Amino acid sequence: MHQVAGFATKAGKIIACKYRKDVIPLLTLDETQLSFIDSALMMRIREAREPKLGKVICSIVLYEKVTYATILVNSEDYPIIMTSFDRENKNTDLESLILHGILPLLSQYPTGTV
Repeated sequence: MHQVAGFATKAGKIIACKYRKDVIPLLTLDETQLSFIDSALMMRIREAREPKLGKVICSIVLYEKVTYATILVNSEDYPIIMTSFDRENKNTDLESLILHGILPLLSQYPTGTV
């Protein structure tokens, strides 16, 4: 189900990135980097609405072939996790997976480190 996951800075610079075993990436490394930068920029734009809507938790983008989720982490050093999922498994509840699976795992790390 999962294709790629990585940590990035607020500017979208990839710190760590790992593909699922036996996956043929849909994007080159340069294209992946651009995707992280784009997601980081969009998350920063969304922060302007936080006073009225509340803190941004994640953003999910659906493409025909893949779904990307950008998740904000409570970390100064590596505040963004970007992960992708195959579109083949349409029964996956990504919101629940992120809120109840991924975020609780990340909350065990102190602020400032991941």
